[in-house]
Amino acid sequence: MPRESLIKRAGNEHSGAKCFLISGSIWFALGTLAGLGSAIHLVAPDFFANISWLEFGRIRQVHVNTVLFGFVVSMLIGCALYILPRVLATKLYSERMAVLASIALNLAITIGDIGLMMGLTQGREYAEYIFPSDVLVVLAFALLGICFIMTIVRRTEPLLYVSSWYFVGAILWTIVMYPLGNVMWHPATGAESGVIDAIFLWFYGHNIFGLLVTPLAVGIAYYMFPRIAGAPLYSQILSIIGFWSLLLFYTHIGAHHLIQAPIPTWLKTVSIIDSYAMMLPVATVLINQWYTARGRFNKFLVNPAAKLMFIGTIWYAIVCVQGPLQSLASVQRVTHFNNWVIGHAHIAVLGFTGFIALGGMYYVLPYISGRKIYSEKLINVQYWLLLLGLVDFFIVLTAAGLIQGQDWLHGATVYRTVPMMKPYMTLRLMGGLLIISGAFIGLYNVIMTFHRGEQIQL
Repeated sequence: MPRESLIKRAGNEHSGAKCFLISGSIWFALGTLAGLGSAIHLVAPDFFANISWLEFGRIRQVHVNTVLFGFVVSMLIGCALYILPRVLATKLYSERMAVLASIALNLAITIGDIGLMMGLTQGREYAEYIFPSDVLVVLAFALLGICFIMTIVRRTEPLLYVSSWYFVGAILWTIVMYPLGNVMWHPATGAESGVIDAIFLWFYGHNIFGLLVTPLAVGIAYYMFPRIAGAPLYSQILSIIGFWSLLLFYTHIGAHHLIQAPIPTWLKTVSIIDSYAMMLPVATVLINQWYTARGRFNKFLVNPAAKLMFIGTIWYAIVCVQGPLQSLASVQRVTHFNNWVIGHAHIAVLGFTGFIALGGMYYVLPYISGRKIYSEKLINVQYWLLLLGLVDFFIVLTAAGLIQGQDWLHGATVYRTVPMMKPYMTLRLMGGLLIISGAFIGLYNVIMTFHRGEQIQL
């Protein structure tokens, strides 16, 4: 294709949203496939013996980062690129800039994943990608920041709906947070030394969820709930309280991952208090959205995209009950460093933000493609596969974690508890197969929507 045609296509309306949503669907399939590799290791440790790039320590990092940045972040941004201009009653400032941001983020994930499989890693949770990937991630968010802010500056709608607050906040907070968390002033290691690095890491490690994927997901839900319910938002005041209290409390809670570490006691105390204070922004979001849908919940049951969205808010409630509970030192003695935390992470990433990302994607897709969803039946199949797989993960990993934690608390050594985990890891693998099937069914549905979906006039 001639260069002029590529440039013209990149400037077409919704081209940025399309790039992010399609790439998010692809990364969802690839990321869960990497998860299968790590799950197989936990059942049959020698299955990939002598295949270095498939070793657990490498493929697990690929799975985590691909699902987080490739699937969840990409898909949420794709939805935001459609919603922001809608609520501002203006065109996106630059579709080409959004496309470039998508290219930069996809290059970051590709380079990062290849590096991880080669054993090149910064070795820090959610910050494993090497320096070139970090630069590309910051570039992608800088481009999105300019694009979002300039769209607001050029808007024709005088009022800023709350979704705009969350979208712009997520991008700007990440531009500041990502370089700090990845210690980009030390490109060779991506880390500080000693306990200072742990504090930097968990400031970032928790805020990548609280100040990036959470506000993006909440902003999408704030747009979709009134649209699907056919009713105005229950309370604008609650939405503003939720936004500012999220920023006020979430930034300080990462240290609750370090309760057992030699960090200042005041920092531990603040992290626990703010973990419980987080119930305020969560409650404002859920009350606001569920009250908006009050008396109209039947609309969320018959609409496949809405159903994904609604179940995402339920997972949000569960996550934010677990979070404060497991921040307590007395609870962490049982739950820390075991499968309980893994179960919590899965319902946060896939259950809350992942389900909302998918719901938003299926809602937005007809508007940006000009075609009906290829198969609503396939959305329902994907919904049930993901839900059953995730419930399996939650129950199995919570049970496994409690067993591990209780045994360790009573003096059992780690190596004696490992054989006890095999049946739980087998059940986890079965749940993972359901999730992987759902991811590939979703990818097929997205591809077929663009190629064979019935054309519609919007």
